[in-house]
Amino acid sequence: MAKNTKRKNIGLTCEDCAQRHYYSRKNEQNTPDKLSLKKFCPTTRKVTTHTETKKNLGRNEVKPKKR
Repeated sequence: MAKNTKRKNIGLTCEDCAQRHYYSRKNEQNTPDKLSLKKFCPTTRKVTTHTETKKNLGRNEVKPKKR
């Protein structure tokens, strides 16, 4: 069964290369504004600012059946 939690899944996107390298969870009641952290970017090989984006990987979409 699923957990009843107020935490949402988020992705952290690099501002330099615009790729999602990190995933995390945050409580939206305690931190309603966007999260911004300094993390290592393996593409540019530097410490850059990563900002919060929605984690949507297409897993929640219903795909049509193949016939």
